[in-house]
Amino acid sequence: MRILITGASGYVGGVVAEHLVRAGHEVVALARSDKARERVEGLGAKAVPGSLRDLDVLRGAAAAAEAVVHTAVDYADPEMGDIERDALAALLGGLNDGGAFVYTSTGLVYPDRQGATVDEDHPVTPEASPQPYKVLGERQVLEAGHVAGMVIRAALVYGRGGSGLLQGLIGAGRQNGTVPYIGDGANEWSSVHVDDLAALYVAAVERREPGTVVNAASAERTPFRRLAETVAELTGAQAVSLTLEQAVAAMGPLAATLTRSAPLDASRARRLFGWNPVAPGLLEELTTGSYAQS
Repeated sequence: MRILITGASGYVGGVVAEHLVRAGHEVVALARSDKARERVEGLGAKAVPGSLRDLDVLRGAAAAAEAVVHTAVDYADPEMGDIERDALAALLGGLNDGGAFVYTSTGLVYPDRQGATVDEDHPVTPEASPQPYKVLGERQVLEAGHVAGMVIRAALVYGRGGSGLLQGLIGAGRQNGTVPYIGDGANEWSSVHVDDLAALYVAAVERREPGTVVNAASAERTPFRRLAETVAELTGAQAVSLTLEQAVAAMGPLAATLTRSAPLDASRARRLFGWNPVAPGLLEELTTGSYAQS
């Protein structure tokens, strides 16, 4: 199958592209720079020069594909919501009738459940989500009736030494000698290894369940304090509790995100796509896996 992927020069997208190539698909990857082109070609994909702002490029590349996998995102870009809306319109407009479209969302679309497990039937709204444009992006894909639109809501992604949050905590431990958590740190997070997540993308593209939303998470639930303590052990630092006020002063809006607890029920992905996470858990990966070796 000819598959167009966005974000293949990044963390999640690169691993997804690698898995798609390994599964025998012809992968075409958007590449916005020479460095990105080298990265995606090294994965075995064919590069198409362009960015999410190049709408004609997106439309044409999607028209030549049988499926689109959208993983590109820049959460630090304040214009990302508008960029993604227009990019999705171009990609969906170009993709032919019956093509598959897999959209990358996040468990952060759910409201804070204070530890209660959440499944895909729980209502999500832009007003209650720390990532409101992801809610809007999901709707845009699922409402495009001419394609087999599917949404993957990923938990905290880890593995292969990646993840912005984990790299940030590790950096804090090494530079400052402390790794923060907020309050008692009892709030639990779900997580998913990047290779397990990539396997779910392959299954979604190949099996096609139009209109489907699935959570992607392993069975492990990790209290944030335990995560901070494990990173502290890894870096020779000390895990330190901050009050919410201290955390807001130091981290800004990120502080509220770190206090959340909405563990994900991923049984639908297992049932529909035969998905079975097999990689080591988050704490094991930090203790003896890729992070310990980097």
